[in-house]
Amino acid sequence: MVNVELEEFLDKKITVHIADDHQILIDGVIAVLGQERNIDVVGYSLNGKEVLNWFSEHSADVLVLDISMPILDGLEVLKKFKELEDVPKIVILSSYDDIKLIKEVLGMGALGFVPKKSAAEHIVKAIRNVHQGDQYFSDEVKEKMMKTFMGKPIHDSGSQEGMLINSLTRREYQILKLIAQQYTTREMGDNLGISESTVETHRKNLIKKINVKNSVGLAIFAMKNEIV
Repeated sequence: MVNVELEEFLDKKITVHIADDHQILIDGVIAVLGQERNIDVVGYSLNGKEVLNWFSEHSADVLVLDISMPILDGLEVLKKFKELEDVPKIVILSSYDDIKLIKEVLGMGALGFVPKKSAAEHIVKAIRNVHQGDQYFSDEVKEKMMKTFMGKPIHDSGSQEGMLINSLTRREYQILKLIAQQYTTREMGDNLGISESTVETHRKNLIKKINVKNSVGLAIFAMKNEIV
């Protein structure tokens, strides 16, 4: 009897929806999850609006959600979900792991947080844990949270670039990522729902803050620090 119950438990599928604006990352996560007998990817979205549209007609046990997406970002998706009753358990999978952002998304209902660079190692464990209602954080996120609790700096190993990345606002981080992806000023404005002049203001602030000469320098900085 116990063996039958165990088999039924193992065969019960955990349905997962993935939301990220990079198809290559989605494909990679699907490949990792495809090796698990009881995890089933039931769809994916490339922006926040697609996420909301999909969940208005479908359901999934777990949503793997990127923060920086066009049209509606991950934070806006979380805000919308707070207004609903039947929502999935949420794992944040993001390039941006600032401790302030981690606290913000936890306060908005997310149960897990995994940096994209650690996705292959942690995403399966994260999905299984949040599906059971438990929190899950990758090792580096737990270390940052512990440092914050102990009153220690949260940047990586005293790195100046790490401190600089931590100092960027969410909007500056989004602009920097889009610049590295070769979006035009108009395209950035359309994706983020802001004016071209506001985009240019953020670009100038980034050039000054990161101490580079132009957008090429910003793109190189973003690529070097795995922001895209």
